Amino acid sequence: MTSDSLRGKVALVTGASRGIGRACALALAEWGATVAVHYRSHEVDAQKTLASLPAEGHFLLQGDLAEADTCRWLVEETVRRARRLDILVNNAGIYEPLPFSEPDFERWQEAWRHMFAVNFFSAVNLSYHAVAVMRRQGSGKVIFVASRAGIRGEAHHSHYAASKAAMTVLARSMAVELAPDNIQVNTVAPGWVATDMSAEPLKVRGDSIVAQIPIGRVADPMDVAKAVRFLASPDADYLTGVTLDVNGGSYIR
Repeated sequence: MTSDSLRGKVALVTGASRGIGRACALALAEWGATVAVHYRSHEVDAQKTLASLPAEGHFLLQGDLAEADTCRWLVEETVRRARRLDILVNNAGIYEPLPFSEPDFERWQEAWRHMFAVNFFSAVNLSYHAVAVMRRQGSGKVIFVASRAGIRGEAHHSHYAASKAAMTVLARSMAVELAPDNIQVNTVAPGWVATDMSAEPLKVRGDSIVAQIPIGRVADPMDVAKAVRFLASPDADYLTGVTLDVNGGSYIR
């Protein structure tokens, strides 16, 4: 399906060098958006993302989102280069195992701090600066890529699940506060997705994972990106504060 419903819109997609972020950048560009492709360290992959986008005007932005000043700069640079910012996709994140009973307390604390700095506070900081731009423009869309883990929890990844749960509640809170400003805030919560991040567990226990998914397969990154694109489009202008579960029926609520 093709459309030009995002033509004239500018989107900033974080963590867009690979996986879900790359698919989101492509999906938004296919419908006419100009995309700022953010990456932290995988420049070659980010260049591949950029080369895959249809039309012209897209550009790369590099930075470590764990740094608050970087988040401000990304929004400012997007506006400087594209004159506006209509869509923010908070996708960048990490997924690392950590038993809650980790015996090294200092390592445990640092793992929690780092997880929230990357997964949650980067999205908070980016959203803060993006919302200021969107308010001046009179409209905007903020979309968070959370996780099924943030809804049902996940053993041995409690810090990851908590960061994604915080993201979901943040989106709901922002949605109510920003509705009068014509800014819609929504969340997509994927289950298992075939990305580099999930490659190892899918390799080790892929059959048992698929057995828990009624649709019978893990998601392709574009399955998630199409949900993000829908929320970014005018078709979703009356939706705010919602979470779209993209998990193949593996968790229904």
